[in-house]
Amino acid sequence: MAEIARDAPERMTAADGTPLKAALARAQGRARRRAFLLVAPLLVFVLASFVIPIGQMLHRSVHNPVFSANMPATTAWFGANPVGTEPDEAAFAALAADLAAAAEARTIGAVGTRVNYEMQGTRSLFTSAGRKADDLEAPFRAAMLDLDRRWGEPELWNTMRNVSSPYTANFYLAAADRFRDLDGGISRVAPERQVYLTLFQRTFLLSALITAICLLLGFPIAHLLATLPLRYSNLLMILVLLPFWTSLLVRTTAWMAILQGQGVLNNALVALGVIGDDGRIALMYNQAGTVIAMTHILLPFMVLPLYSVMRNINPSYVRAARSLGASSWTAFRRVYVPQTLPGVGAGALLCFILAVGYYITPALVGGASGQLISNLIAFHMQNSLNWSLAAALATLLLAAVLLLYWVYDRLVGVDNMKLG
Repeated sequence: MAEIARDAPERMTAADGTPLKAALARAQGRARRRAFLLVAPLLVFVLASFVIPIGQMLHRSVHNPVFSANMPATTAWFGANPVGTEPDEAAFAALAADLAAAAEARTIGAVGTRVNYEMQGTRSLFTSAGRKADDLEAPFRAAMLDLDRRWGEPELWNTMRNVSSPYTANFYLAAADRFRDLDGGISRVAPERQVYLTLFQRTFLLSALITAICLLLGFPIAHLLATLPLRYSNLLMILVLLPFWTSLLVRTTAWMAILQGQGVLNNALVALGVIGDDGRIALMYNQAGTVIAMTHILLPFMVLPLYSVMRNINPSYVRAARSLGASSWTAFRRVYVPQTLPGVGAGALLCFILAVGYYITPALVGGASGQLISNLIAFHMQNSLNWSLAAALATLLLAAVLLLYWVYDRLVGVDNMKLG
């Protein structure tokens, strides 16, 4: 009987005479293809706008072939001689030939810029030598040293060796305020030249402060939204959503008009006699301006996740705690607040991630002390054109955000996140 039961599906057929098992498999295949075609546009969009750009950024952070592509003879000499080898006449001959070829191809500026990323003040050295390279004659070592004594410095040759490889981790070292010394070891830059770690620290501290302020302001607002009568809560919700209807640039420039020394806030304080005309508060082009403006911009991103959780909390829980003898504060702290933690975690994570990547607001109101790491990434992309360093900084920022996301998942759990 068991054998007959196993053979039954094989003997059953569909309406067209096809075995039922084959017909079911064909129908499931069509359903899978139909589902894939439905999500294919979204998949293409995610690949084109997210996965591929991030992959290019990761590749750019370790790949810079400018020197190796335009200085092939010098790169070949570095490959044939180990680290620590003193440059001989063949090395200077290769360097002179490469300088002449790069000057003729008009890429000598790019070569000098690439070396200048690692050793400041060398771009003019390369461009100047490129203009005179055609006139150089053997012995090339003496000729190059006659052009500029710096061509004999071991530090310069060590830097050229470091940049001769198209793939390098030196941009990550620079992003961490480190560099490779003459022995090939990793050393820290002088304290007065440490920029990136300071900016990373400032970015995370200000982002955490902004997130904490948003939580302190957003929690009572979300609580009011969840508990007020509908006609009042709708009006309050409109006020919360109103910033979304205004351009980010307009909101930022409005804060500039409010916070500047001759702005609305200072003029009002002077008119009220709170401060004197010579005691106006500096709220622009510093960290205070960045915190105030970004808190206003990010506050709705804290309120909405909190509200989405609070509106589903049954008020009978708090009433039950009160009926059992708990005070209002104890019932709020022990019963109500724990139920809001998914919204707190989601809002805090959302505000923090948005804050660490903000660019426009710190650039306009932050000044030198209020700018974040995103502003320096933009500087390297638009002004210094050191795209590899910008990619390395962005990759470190992305890694920090992913680490934060992992910690949140371990402590709270992504499944408990409530965004709406």
